[in-house]
Amino acid sequence: MAAGDSIESLYIVLSGRLKVMMSDAEGKEVILSILGSGEYFGEMGLIDDNPRSATVVAIEACELLAVARRDFKKCLAENLEMSMAVMRGLVRRLRDADRKIGSLALLDVYGRVARLLLDMSETVDGQKMVTKRLPKQDIAKMIGASREMVSRVMKDLQTGGFIEMRGSTIVLRDTIVLPD
Repeated sequence: MAAGDSIESLYIVLSGRLKVMMSDAEGKEVILSILGSGEYFGEMGLIDDNPRSATVVAIEACELLAVARRDFKKCLAENLEMSMAVMRGLVRRLRDADRKIGSLALLDVYGRVARLLLDMSETVDGQKMVTKRLPKQDIAKMIGASREMVSRVMKDLQTGGFIEMRGSTIVLRDTIVLPD
């Protein structure tokens, strides 16, 4: 689904992963987020009746549930808890965007890589890990840096003992922290 397209449905991700991205005329891309099972997209355009603000591309096979505009609006009008859940989702995305803007303005590439790894990590057996495959090119597109610089930072983080690579899983050590 491309930025600028009209929006007729909300999509709920049942399985698989998608990236939400923007690009310029020269093809330079920035990844805004990666969506997985249980997440959704398309609600902004259904609420404000504007076209898609970003492009959504599957990065692995996906199964999506489409909720038509009419059904989505009826559900919001008749269900306060659903309306609150959508608003909480929008607020979460706004806070994420605020943090990304702050990271771009206030952190160097090392800090932006560390922030992304911390944000994408989950706790597994008491350890913070990024378990979903996260190519360096995608990291670069998410933090506004070159793939080469991300590779250098990842190598430095590994050499410094801040992260450990286990196949495609990235294990974060307790020493990887950012200022509040």
